Amino acid sequence: MGKAQREKGKRGERELANLLKDHGYNCRRGQQYCGTNGDADVVGLPGIHIECKRVERLNLEDAMRQAIDDTEAEKLPFSEEIYPAVFHRRNRGSWLVTMRLDDWMNLYREWDAGRQLDGG
Repeated sequence: MGKAQREKGKRGERELANLLKDHGYNCRRGQQYCGTNGDADVVGLPGIHIECKRVERLNLEDAMRQAIDDTEAEKLPFSEEIYPAVFHRRNRGSWLVTMRLDDWMNLYREWDAGRQLDGG
């Protein structure tokens, strides 16, 4: 990967972290402090391992595999569930999120259960 691509990736990570901050989450680039492999690209969204891709041509299967592998390496016994997700966007495009269906359904069930408790 060339320097320009790496810089674009870093800009994408900062952009995503700032967007998540706008939504109330204290997020930052994950590798800015330690730079170890396996870290999430953006940290601060509880329960989500973020693989951030800011490219025109994305191999989504490879990106998702990387997120899954990193999440497996990150898991600790008796820890909360961590869901792998790929956050991605093209130039002039909107940010999209890709997750496994089972993981998305688990998150949706949790949200729906909370909504039911709130009388919603």
